[in-house]
Amino acid sequence: MNRLDPRGLVNRALLVGVSQYDHTEPPDGVPGDLPAVKHNVLRLQKALGHGQVFGEQDIKVVHSPLQGDFQAALLSAVAETDGVLLFYFAGHGAIPSGGDELFLQMRNARVVAGGPAVFLGADPVSAVLATLASGRAERIVLILDCCFAGNAGRVWEAFDGHDRVLLLASVQANNRIDAGDPHTPTPYTEQLVGLLEQGGEIWFGDLTERLRVRMKGRKTLRGEKWEPQDRAKSGEDVLLAATGTAPPPPRRPTLLAVLLRFLRELPGRLGPARLPRRLRAIRWPRRRTMTRSVLPLVLALALIGFGGRALTGFLSGDDPPCAPPPELRVLTDPDLEQTVRAAADTYLTSEANTTGDGCRRSGITVYSAGSSDVVTALRTQSGIWQEPRDEDTNPQRDIGPQPDVWIPASRADVARVEAGQDTDAVAVLSPDAEPLAYSPVVLAVPQNLAAEFKHERTDLPLLDMIDDLTERDDSAEVRRPDPEHSDVGLLATVGLYGEDARAAARGERLVAQPGSPSPTAADLLCTLPDDDAVDNRTAALVPEFLLRSGVGCDHTTRSPRMAQYPEDVPGVEPLFVRVRWLNGDDDRTARDRAADGFRDWLAGAGGRAVFARDGFRSADGGELLDLTEVADGVLRAPSPLDESAGRKAMERALTEYREAGGPGRVLFLLDSSGSMAGLWKGPSGGPGLLRQSLGGLGGEDEYGVWSVAGTGDRTHETLLPLASHRRADAERTVGSGARVRDAEADPGAALLAAFAELERRGDDRRPQLIVHITDGEDNTRLTGGRLERVLDAARETGVPVTVVSLQSGGCDAGRADRQVADASGGRCLDSGDDLGAALHDEVARTGTGEG
Repeated sequence: MNRLDPRGLVNRALLVGVSQYDHTEPPDGVPGDLPAVKHNVLRLQKALGHGQVFGEQDIKVVHSPLQGDFQAALLSAVAETDGVLLFYFAGHGAIPSGGDELFLQMRNARVVAGGPAVFLGADPVSAVLATLASGRAERIVLILDCCFAGNAGRVWEAFDGHDRVLLLASVQANNRIDAGDPHTPTPYTEQLVGLLEQGGEIWFGDLTERLRVRMKGRKTLRGEKWEPQDRAKSGEDVLLAATGTAPPPPRRPTLLAVLLRFLRELPGRLGPARLPRRLRAIRWPRRRTMTRSVLPLVLALALIGFGGRALTGFLSGDDPPCAPPPELRVLTDPDLEQTVRAAADTYLTSEANTTGDGCRRSGITVYSAGSSDVVTALRTQSGIWQEPRDEDTNPQRDIGPQPDVWIPASRADVARVEAGQDTDAVAVLSPDAEPLAYSPVVLAVPQNLAAEFKHERTDLPLLDMIDDLTERDDSAEVRRPDPEHSDVGLLATVGLYGEDARAAARGERLVAQPGSPSPTAADLLCTLPDDDAVDNRTAALVPEFLLRSGVGCDHTTRSPRMAQYPEDVPGVEPLFVRVRWLNGDDDRTARDRAADGFRDWLAGAGGRAVFARDGFRSADGGELLDLTEVADGVLRAPSPLDESAGRKAMERALTEYREAGGPGRVLFLLDSSGSMAGLWKGPSGGPGLLRQSLGGLGGEDEYGVWSVAGTGDRTHETLLPLASHRRADAERTVGSGARVRDAEADPGAALLAAFAELERRGDDRRPQLIVHITDGEDNTRLTGGRLERVLDAARETGVPVTVVSLQSGGCDAGRADRQVADASGGRCLDSGDDLGAALHDEVARTGTGEG
């Protein structure tokens, strides 16, 4: 098998998503816009960017391009690649009547009918293939998510240069497909991204059959089975992602590669005047096809005296192979990940990280995790992080590998860890004295609602600014990221609650929103434009630098925003923290040297340039690092900004956030019918997922478990009564008592009983949640009028339902589980999600945690 691991080569990914079209009306318009597509490219960009094959700088996202812009982006990607070139397209696809060609329709697409259809503003796949194959890429991966994508298979088969082209098509030939929910990726891409995010090495050959399995049970718009397609020459394969695995050692160049490089550099080595014009004009063919033509040419050059000495020197001067450098694991806050990753990418190829022999001194892997999870893990779970003992608490799974470097968004996080760290902790923190940079947390107000005068944008507490905003427009809203996941959200909460502990309830009402809060500030800014009316009246609490550096969804038409600077909201302060692990650093000297080199570079001119480009201020909270350009809506010199966040203020705000509204109440419905037998055991089975989620509940929370099996008058049994429990006792009861029954289930009747039970207990105004874990096998009883009764009850009681569907595609639009979750204001989770982590987060939002 000819498998290519392209890490270390120049790779490029061009992701084209056409979600908006200029012409959608008859007679020559396309069928309509595709809002789900904008989520496709963002999710795929993130998944590929974490997979080691493509760095962030290697991925170009093109949103709804005109045909000319698309062609320019395609040619640019082709010219830059010598490793793997991945081209992804999502949008409308069209085929002529009776033809085998597939046309990819760009933003300005039109259809001219009245005979054989002519597709204007669209590129035929045959032309796209020819363009992709004109470059030097060793492998070309073509991924198409559009109607009629399978017709590209016929084009591939007829294409003369398809040996190095690998094709994934979302559906079989001559079939149209549903784009799915406008708020989520399209069905095919959602499954593709889910596979890429699973971790480990993901090869092209791994994807094809797994995608077919994940899409099983779906239908195309003509009622046929939905069957993804693939094409590749037998034996050809390429690595697409390698999350959490070590990169391969640097490659030793082959003789042919050395000869190729020599020939390409020969004009520069000999000088134009010494090289014949015809030789200077040669465009060297690709590596795969050069063996027969190159070697005779080189020998001829040597025999006639051209380049013989240069070739000998070139070969003798070839650098020796480099030893694998130590790989630094850098863990950071989610809102800092983009900047820290850009800094790491720049540092890796800098002179500071390069030896005299041209080898790298270190490699760097950047990843992020929820800020509260990281603080808890370093404070009380470092031993478990180093050596996991069970599936319920496993930071290696939930956060990532043990970090060598931690870059939190606030130095208060370090104080939070050190103040409560276990005496037997195995993680030792060595924080720098000063942060690397600074960015205030601002109230980003839509321009149409912004304060008119500068003095109204500074020198006021956050609550006063919000009051002024609602006075200007009583429909105005404010949103903030999740305080448990992002330090930005927690810093904003410090100002939102103020000094009075009783203000927490009022503060939460000011930022109340339907559904869950966005996990990060960048996600928040990406979500708002989904509804223009919401976007135009909603202010966002985000770090100032995002108004300069932007976010991954900048293509979305967003209401321009003006920054207001609350005087009582602490700012973002990235801090470099060296983390050493007792009995875990066999190569401590090398790791210390690598970490010191990265820290010195970050704190110096190199790191300063990266932070400046992204819109940060100097570490003392003063001037912008880049004074040549100020982002729209940002003040160059606002009044003195709030001092650093204190440990006690952060911990108090987090505690009050968790306790806002009092302890919570969660009722778990565990499908125990016979069809669950194959989905029962292990951490990913029904009881295992339930037990993992109990970590989000505290000693004062109430929760219970119903075993759902049976019909008629007896639809469930109480496995754990709805009350407060010790976590260990609850886990023991679920572990010993949960059993699969030889019976069917009536999910509708169980849900109605659950709504009635929580409505009866709801006078105390506790946050409440129903969790339904099911394989969906018995949803045939959740249709028609019975489904409508459940949906009505969900709307009337206001109790959100989190449905955990163990069925592939169980949360697709129109499915009963999805309808129940949507009607209740809850969430539907299926195999496209990280079920353990996602369910834990949903339960934790209702509970107080740490129980």
